Amino acid sequence: MTSLAYADRSAWYWNRWSQLVLGLIAMMAISSPQYVWTLFTGPLNQKLGTTLAELQWTFSLLIILQTWCSPLQAYLVDRFGPRMLISVGALLSGGGWMLSAYVDNIWALYFTYGVICGFGTGIIYVGIIGLMVRWFPDRRGLATGLAAAGYGFGAIFTSFPIDSMIKSSGYAHTLVVWGIIQGIIGIVAAQGLRIPPEGWVPEGYSPATSSTMQTKRNYTPQEMLRSPTFWLLFVMMSMMSTSGLMVVSNVGPFAKEFKVADVLVFGMAALPLSLTLSRFTNGLTRPFFGWVSDYIGREMTMFVAFSLECAAILVLFAFIDQPALFVVLTGLVFFGWGEIFSLFPSTLTDTFGPKYAATNYGFLYIAQGIGSILGGPAAAYIKQTTGSWTSVFIIVAVLDLVTALLAITALRAMRSRQIAET
Repeated sequence: MTSLAYADRSAWYWNRWSQLVLGLIAMMAISSPQYVWTLFTGPLNQKLGTTLAELQWTFSLLIILQTWCSPLQAYLVDRFGPRMLISVGALLSGGGWMLSAYVDNIWALYFTYGVICGFGTGIIYVGIIGLMVRWFPDRRGLATGLAAAGYGFGAIFTSFPIDSMIKSSGYAHTLVVWGIIQGIIGIVAAQGLRIPPEGWVPEGYSPATSSTMQTKRNYTPQEMLRSPTFWLLFVMMSMMSTSGLMVVSNVGPFAKEFKVADVLVFGMAALPLSLTLSRFTNGLTRPFFGWVSDYIGREMTMFVAFSLECAAILVLFAFIDQPALFVVLTGLVFFGWGEIFSLFPSTLTDTFGPKYAATNYGFLYIAQGIGSILGGPAAAYIKQTTGSWTSVFIIVAVLDLVTALLAITALRAMRSRQIAET
């Protein structure tokens, strides 16, 4: 891109905080397909006559298309710019919901809700995160956390309205109305997005003064994929994705099984209240732990947060049949999980440089797709086979603990060695 593209540097959209606000709005516009999916499982099961395990493949396809295609999606954002591609992503995300309202078989739902929505949300997610790590080299944890918080916070504003509209007007009408709303919001926000000039850094910033370990070299995607450090990050993110997505995709079914879904807590039904609180904590944890990691380091923050997730999963299972505790503890589970979407991209960019940040994160984000399979249909299958959620919760807690320990042992050592060599 020529220097002429940056001639008018006084325009409001060249302010990096304006870019962050626009990115936050775009992220909020695509949060509902993932985070309110559980509200649609019951009506869709009745309409399509499927089993829960079959239906949950829709959720997995959403995450798989959102994540496994992310290197291509990130490349397209880099090639055509965030304004055009984020607009396309919003159109696909909203349009996928609208088309899902008219399906009459599970395969059509897989394509509309899973494939179309998944590819659209993936473009926006990886594009916005790749943009933020470029604009905020001095505050990567905080900036990526705030941007990713939009993806968690967005459903706070939609959980109750969508739940209410499903009950009053049916799931099909709800998908059409909210598909239009979310698509328009995303397209409008995209119009102000811009990539910073190559080599741009904020005034007064120097990598040498950063409290986090940062490389002075920019690794191409090919070079990164040959690094053992990348593959360790990939395995760790896969394990953490599994735990959170197990709760995201199955919280509705196991709330109904333990008969707490419709019990009133503070005058509201426990399930939608839980979803609303969880969206808040899921959003809050991303900038919070991202900010913490900017000061105490990425690995130590991972250890603290992932250990919290392990404890929260076990305590939730112990008290899952208590409506008030169900609401509170699901919120705590999300507080221990959502920070992976600030800690992993900031750690990756610290380790492999900002020049190819979007595409590089696209490869790491595939780990979220791995987690969607293990956390969605695999968890439902284990429950269906064993007749209990016990094995699922224990497996997830073990994965959380192992990942926490890997952060302060293997990851810290490997990153230190690699950065010292460069």
